[in-house]
Amino acid sequence: MKITHIEHIGIAVKSIEEQLPYYEGVLGLKCYNIETVEDQKVKTAFFMVGQTKIELLEPTGEESTIAKFIEKRGEGIHHIAYATENVNGALKELESKEVRLIDRESRAGAEGLRIAFLHPKSTGGVLTELCEHPE
Repeated sequence: MKITHIEHIGIAVKSIEEQLPYYEGVLGLKCYNIETVEDQKVKTAFFMVGQTKIELLEPTGEESTIAKFIEKRGEGIHHIAYATENVNGALKELESKEVRLIDRESRAGAEGLRIAFLHPKSTGGVLTELCEHPE
């Protein structure tokens, strides 16, 4: 498995609209994309910081994993995402090394990425996402 860079840092928020003044007005970042990922029940907003993105994650329903995260832990850092050239290959390699997987196969994510998550019990307590850019 080859990690090429940090793709993004995901931050759980109750409301993207309420957070935009901080990210744009205080930090001076520009939100370049807002989209909803229906099957994950999440609305996302993206900002570039150098070569790394910040992704705000707003739940779109009470059954959303982001809603459950906020209810349990409050708003804040949710996950770190690493870019790799082959998510499914990485998952097979990680499983052979006894890393607990949340996803056994990649799935569609925001911005057209193929994504998969690793269980925080195998990653030092950090929810970890692997991302593959479309060709």
